[in-house]
Amino acid sequence: MNTQHAEIRAQQRGIPPLVDELLDRYGHEQHDGHGAVVLFLDKQSIRAMERDLGRRPVARLAEWLDAYKVRAADGQTITIGHRTRRIWRK
Repeated sequence: MNTQHAEIRAQQRGIPPLVDELLDRYGHEQHDGHGAVVLFLDKQSIRAMERDLGRRPVARLAEWLDAYKVRAADGQTITIGHRTRRIWRK
């Protein structure tokens, strides 16, 4: 479930609903330290997508593989965007 803010940001940033769904299904979760969870596609999740969907379809999605989404504790998506910096893991 997305907030209105997340819907607007996805449209502004050119992220299709399919990528949002792929982040839910394959995205790696990391807590942001403020009560929310950041979902992004890392090497392991991209390989899992390639196993399930095939290598060529995933290669066609290359421009959106840097997408991330921030989800609140109640499950609503707060925002969605493209990563410009590395997500540091602890």
